Amino acid sequence: MKTLSLVAMLAILWVAQPLAAEDSPPKFDRGDYRGWPALRWRSGTIRLDIVPEIGGRVVQFALGGKEFLWVNPRLAGRSPPRNGLAADGGWLNYGGDKLWPAPQGWDNDSQWPGPPDAVLDGQPYRADLLDGGRAVKLSSRDDPASGVRFSRTIRPLPDRSGVQFEATMTNVDSKPRRWGIWAHTQLDAARNDGAGNWRMRAYCPLNPLSRFPQGYRVVFGEENNPSFHADRRRGLVCVDYRYRVGKIGVDSAGGWVATVDGANGAVFVQRFTFAPNQEYPDGASVEFWHNGAGKIHAYNKDILMSSRPSENPYVFESEVLSPYARLQPGESYTWHYAWYAANIGGDFPVVACNDAGVIAEPLRAGRTADGLRLTGRFGVFAATRPCIEWCDARRRTLGARPLGRDATPLVALALDENCVAPAGARTAVLIAGGELAAVELP
Repeated sequence: MKTLSLVAMLAILWVAQPLAAEDSPPKFDRGDYRGWPALRWRSGTIRLDIVPEIGGRVVQFALGGKEFLWVNPRLAGRSPPRNGLAADGGWLNYGGDKLWPAPQGWDNDSQWPGPPDAVLDGQPYRADLLDGGRAVKLSSRDDPASGVRFSRTIRPLPDRSGVQFEATMTNVDSKPRRWGIWAHTQLDAARNDGAGNWRMRAYCPLNPLSRFPQGYRVVFGEENNPSFHADRRRGLVCVDYRYRVGKIGVDSAGGWVATVDGANGAVFVQRFTFAPNQEYPDGASVEFWHNGAGKIHAYNKDILMSSRPSENPYVFESEVLSPYARLQPGESYTWHYAWYAANIGGDFPVVACNDAGVIAEPLRAGRTADGLRLTGRFGVFAATRPCIEWCDARRRTLGARPLGRDATPLVALALDENCVAPAGARTAVLIAGGELAAVELP
């Protein structure tokens, strides 16, 4: 247990607390998003837009003015046909984020052969406001093909740049069904001028005990696609958008995925709990798909993808999956995951993630003639007054040093501080809405 002086305790309480939240927590309002009737939640940091009628989609998630999700401009504002399908029976790819059953495939009835999916993807979901308008529950219709009904409760976090999801899959069939829940998120990989964003990247922890020799499995496209590689030194699977079609599955056990728009430093984070002793669809807890030129084998045939962005737009999919759930008729399975957003100030990797934020450059400490120099680069999930907390060899707090500026998810927390540690200090801990990083002192 930490022990500290009254002066140190008061200093920590003053500098390390989150900034005051809004007087009244925001609620969902009914409005419009690109011509669709939408449910919108907005705080000073993030915005969430939900359109229940187009397959229960979260159609946009924004950090300040940065919109992360891709929305199909050709379908914006269009209501779905009664049968949930395009005129030719194909997929109405509205974009945004939605739930699908996994695994995908065309070999047998234990695989989901979509998209398209006339019910779970293409038809309206029921929307119910919960907790006085502070949460939304979306419920699909019963799907006879997969035998399931999806629902999910979406709850934004008023004191964080985050959203919590509770996804439930119910067996509505008369026989057992076995599926995973697939949170399928389409991110916008175009620049503001409409060209491809070649600084669009993603990172997730590499499983040191991966079942895949490369640390990931190629699901679609060429085996040597340069968009994907494993960085074993840093323990990451790294993804670069190059407009080359392909998809990989990653058996990542770290519980987070971070997608970075290097043009402005905005970071979209998906967090989940990995179940090490359970089986996952495709053997993967994380999957990435890139729209682009090239050839894939899907729907039991070879498909040559268009190299024209007007026909094959710049889309970067970052997907997280639940373990399989085997459900008897009437049984349900619930899976939790979350989104967060932050900014790291440019084209930097994300090497770690925790409850407080993301780390782009680890906290480092070096000796100077006058004391210490602390450096690092971070993105935070809460508006807060950050500080450096000094700890002794037993991790007991000795005191704290305020950084002298507020931190916010909208702006990177770039640390370059000259300071003097108190006598007996052995560790410096960066506190910013929680413990964000720590380093042993030289």
